[in-house]
Amino acid sequence: MGARRVIGQDERVVEAVLFAAERPLSRAEIAEAAGEGTDVAAGLAALEASYATRGVRLVERGGRFHVETAPDLAHILRRTREEPRKLSRAGVETLAIIAYHEPVSRAEIEAIRGVHISKGTLDALIEAAWIRPAGRREAPGRPLTYATTSAFLAHFGLGSRRDLPGLDDLRAAGLLDPVDEAMFATEVVSGAQED
Repeated sequence: MGARRVIGQDERVVEAVLFAAERPLSRAEIAEAAGEGTDVAAGLAALEASYATRGVRLVERGGRFHVETAPDLAHILRRTREEPRKLSRAGVETLAIIAYHEPVSRAEIEAIRGVHISKGTLDALIEAAWIRPAGRREAPGRPLTYATTSAFLAHFGLGSRRDLPGLDDLRAAGLLDPVDEAMFATEVVSGAQED
């Protein structure tokens, strides 16, 4: 076993690993990159405290860590960033169905929406890295199922799927009309029974 590093060194090593990474990393990936003798938990805790008042912050989403701009400063960077394509209404509805019911097949998405979806809708969501194929269902025809990704969680600022807004949250935000509210309540109840 290698020599134990001082706590300040743990913070520095973990910080260097996160800044050099091309994508968010799990604790195990950080430990592997940092090498033996690094207390990853202590390093992460020290970084989180250190970044609390700075222009960046340490974020954990879906069990993976990365450094991002502090929320109160994000508007500064938005001016220079390219505006991504807007997602169509069909895309938004499909993404919401996948997020609340995953893993879900194309036929199940269409049954919930009440209309067919074009392959382009799923392709756009896969291209945005918000959904991914999640295997095949053990049913006739073995339909492909879809689930959300860690990029979806990161884009929408969610720690996990449990952080998705519920019916009360959507109602409070004024995002449900009476017809949508009745449909949403039916879908959430049926989705919860499947889990």
